[in-house]
Parts: sequence; structure tokens; C-alpha cells
Amino acid sequence: MELKRVVVTGLGALTPIGNTTSEFWQNLVSGKSGAAPITHFDATLFKTQFACEVKGFNVNDFIDRKEARKMDLFTQYAMVSSDEALADSGILASDPNHDRIGVIWGSGIGGLNTFQEEAKTYFASDGPPRLNPFFIPKMIADMAAGQISIKNNLRGPNYVTVSACASATNAIIDSFNIIRLGKADAIVTGGSEACVNEMGMGGFNALRALSTRNETPETASRPFDAERDGFVLGEGSGALILEEYEHAIKRGAKIYAEVIGGGMSGDAYHMTAPHPDGLGAKNTMIAAIEDAQIDPEQIDYVNVHGTSTPLGDVAEVKAIEDVFGEHAYNLNISSTKSMTGHLLGAAGAIEAIACVLSVKKDIVPPTINNKIPDPALDEKLNFTFNKAEKRTVNIALSNTFGFGGHNTSIIVKKHTP
Repeated sequence: MELKRVVVTGLGALTPIGNTTSEFWQNLVSGKSGAAPITHFDATLFKTQFACEVKGFNVNDFIDRKEARKMDLFTQYAMVSSDEALADSGILASDPNHDRIGVIWGSGIGGLNTFQEEAKTYFASDGPPRLNPFFIPKMIADMAAGQISIKNNLRGPNYVTVSACASATNAIIDSFNIIRLGKADAIVTGGSEACVNEMGMGGFNALRALSTRNETPETASRPFDAERDGFVLGEGSGALILEEYEHAIKRGAKIYAEVIGGGMSGDAYHMTAPHPDGLGAKNTMIAAIEDAQIDPEQIDYVNVHGTSTPLGDVAEVKAIEDVFGEHAYNLNISSTKSMTGHLLGAAGAIEAIACVLSVKKDIVPPTINNKIPDPALDEKLNFTFNKAEKRTVNIALSNTFGFGGHNTSIIVKKHTP
């Protein structure tokens, strides 16, 4: 069968460096760090006392107070970013047939805030347990997709992907495949996460995964720097409206970019560490390139997973060198996590948005905080250090990898009729 074309017609972002897509992009290109001391709880006793929190967010500005109480924070974030993306696309007003509009969302952990608060309530009680009747619906990861669907009466495919930090990219790939197979006209996709709490910070500290630069948090996320010491935990949400091309044209939608390929692989190596030779990362990029039916030399920009961990950054660069060969020196490479921190299951969503806008606007956002080059990395590679770079970006690739060895890549290109 002939596969249908899939385009991006709406964007929404709620991030540590901007609560709308335009603010997120402006600060991304400007090289603004979202890291700061934690305000969600008293982190005085924690090894890491900072994170990339969403700032200035009041849920009651967006969601009715009664309804918001039925949602974990990660679902509230999902609702806000999806509302922006749907409004941006205009699809709800121009297409009355919502039977063929779905929601496929990603979240690596889901309602960790809800679980923590209900556990506190339970263990503080001397009598019979008195748990919130919405405890389970608020906690489960699929509720973000469910709530988006319910609010907007979207009756197409509806579920959440859970693959750790690859979750949102898995959701985008699934949405892409379902639309190009003709099983839906449009899908609200992306991801959200809200784990900047005691259990989230404590758990990642126990893994020794987080940076501990408490004195200078804004410089802590430093991918590819010789003195990187771990990632910075982030939170937020990103949403994209993927739509079948002819459907978008028929209703006169604006088109940001076209999605042309997706790849997935498994490391089959370790629970939390990447394959040292970047084998899984290599395989997922190759799969995406083959799916897109392009040559590696056609790619201009790679938005890397680039978490600022000692092992992960090196393994991913090895994979890029294996996949692209000499063309690796023509690429722009950057890690936007240097600014946003690591949004876990939502990372792939905001990084996909960064790629879409890079293709649309011909600007590559930087990798900030680089001071000392890592001698393990080829200095001739262009990591877009510290300053955005203007260049023609016809095709961009985004990588996201997760605990458990989950690897995903998506490819977007400039829209041409």
C-alpha cells in the first residue's frame, strides 16, 4: 500500500525555559539555562538541590480548580501544552469528525507526585486508610491521554507509551505510523513528566545520575564537557499535532515540517548504562534513516540525547561517527538538555519541537556550558557550543534513549508540496 505523508500542524510547549512554544524557542536559541534551586520542596538535605522546574505556572489559569484536583501535575502539564498545540493547529474547529483524531502520549513515570502524597497520607494515619478516591486514576500514566481525549472529544486511537526517557519519541513514532497507514487523520502526541519531588530527586541521587553542582546550577548541565558530572532533572510537557498531509491541505492548515522516518532499537546491555560502543543508538539512527528513505548525508542537524553523563555522551558520539562517517563533520550537533535539563519521558517531545522549529527557521540551538573539551571526543565535530548557529536545515534527526536500553530516533524535513 502507498503510505500517506504526515506533517506537523500544531505545537505546544510548557518547559523550564518557557511556558509557550514561542517563549521556549526564543530562550532555546538565546542559550538560557532553566536550572535553579528547587522550589517545589525543601531540598536542603539532598545531594542535589536544584533542578529545571517549570516556572510561574498556576494551573488555575488554565484548568478549572475542581477538575485540576483530579489530575496529577504531569497530566496538568499535558493538558496545557496540548491545548496550545490544538489551538495552534485549528483542527478542532475545521474538522468536526473527531472519530479520526486520536491522542498518543508519552510519560516515563506518570503520577509520581500523587503516589508520594497518598503514601504520606497513608503512613501518617493511625486508623483505617483514607486515600483519595482519585488516587489510582491520577497516578496511572495513561491518564494524560485519557484527559486530553475527554476534554476535546477525540475518539481516535488513545493510549500512552512508557519507555523511560524514550517515551515521548515512541509516542510520536506510533502516531506517525498510524497516520501514514491511514488509520487516523490526525493525532495529538508528545509527552509530559513531573518528577521534581522528594522521591524523584532522591531516587536519581541514589543512582548517582544527577549533577551535584549546587553552587552553580545554571552551569550544571554541560553535555560533552570534560567536567560533566551527571544530568539535571527537568519537568514539563511538549505537544505536536501530527496530521495526514492531504487532510491538512484540505482544511488550509499551516504546516511546520514533515515527519519522514522513525527508528527504534534495544541495547540489550544494562538497566541504566548505555552500550559502550553506542550500538543501540547506532541501530535506531540507521533504522530511522532507512525508514525515511534518505541518505545519511542529507541530514543537517542531530539533536542528541546528550544528557551530560560521562558514559552516555561518549557512546552517542561514537554512534554518530559510525552512522555518518565523514559526513559527521558537516553536521550540526547539539544537546538542548544543556538548557532544559532532562525531562525524562517528555524529553523527546520538546526536542522534537526544537527540531521542527530548527527546520522551519534555519537555526540550530546551542549546547551551552561547554568550557573544557572532552579529550575522548573528536574536536572537529561541530557540537554548536555555547551559541546558536544559522544554517540551512533541510532535515533534522532527534535521538532519545531510556533506562532499560530503549532507543528511538525521528526525522523531520522542510515541508515541500
